Amino acid sequence: MELLNVQNAKKYFPVGKEILKAVDDVSFSVGGAEVFGLVGESGCGKSTLGKLILKLIEPTGGKIIFDGIDVVKAHRQDLAKVRRGLQIIFQDPLASLNPRKRVLDAVGEALIINRIVTRREVKERAAYLLEKVGLNADSLYKYPHEFSGGQRQRICIARALAVNPKMIVADEPLSALDVSIQAQILNLLEDLRKDSGLAFLFISHNLQAIAHFSDTAAVMYLGKIVEMSPSAELFNGPMHPYTEALLSDVPKPEVGGKREKIILRGDVPSPIHVPPGCPFHPRCHRRFGPCDTVVPVYKEAKPGRWVSCHLW
Repeated sequence: MELLNVQNAKKYFPVGKEILKAVDDVSFSVGGAEVFGLVGESGCGKSTLGKLILKLIEPTGGKIIFDGIDVVKAHRQDLAKVRRGLQIIFQDPLASLNPRKRVLDAVGEALIINRIVTRREVKERAAYLLEKVGLNADSLYKYPHEFSGGQRQRICIARALAVNPKMIVADEPLSALDVSIQAQILNLLEDLRKDSGLAFLFISHNLQAIAHFSDTAAVMYLGKIVEMSPSAELFNGPMHPYTEALLSDVPKPEVGGKREKIILRGDVPSPIHVPPGCPFHPRCHRRFGPCDTVVPVYKEAKPGRWVSCHLW
């Protein structure tokens, strides 16, 4: 059953007399208990898209439907329903926690505001949520600076779970953590998905995490999705040259397995001055005739596999 449907979402920012197209005509859907992975280089628009879905920033255009509610046009009452069903985990756990509030206040506030429990029951419920994410009840009376990075991210996850959401936008939840802790947090998210039937929009530049956790994967470049398909198919046989280049940097799990390293030319172009034709063509190792002048159509090149490339 479809839970989230994003149709032609756009977010443009005025920069002087010019326009920065942070998110430009993006469409996809996520079903219940499904993980939709979104990957791309820094600045491609991944995090902006996540904030658009929650209406933390106003979209420039398009439709965003969550659980039957049009998020873009939602009034206060409907938006409150959306925010209860759709939560977010931010990239930096320390920055997203109030340093003056104890863990009990950080997790319990949502319980009280949404009237999930009475004030007398807040402590018991908050302790249960902490235990669910691998922390003990003694943590309730501590402050964020008393925890490690991984523990703070667990507190943020507990806070997101407090309102019993149907879906979580996980915005780079691993990038601020040590490598050894990343696997623990990823396993925790996987367990929560299995136990609670949670859906995820999982935003990351970590290709291995996307491959491990997501059912469907999409690759963004300069504000657009350039390839989308079932995760296993995308990682086993990428269709877009950009995806191919990204994957060439990921070691194969087999003993002695190697990929041919593809070096991309130059830097990512400015999203204010997007190149004509295919936006990726100045860096593309498969560039040919029409790439310089003709914008490729985003189409279903194979069943269930969408790509924006003249090769297809």
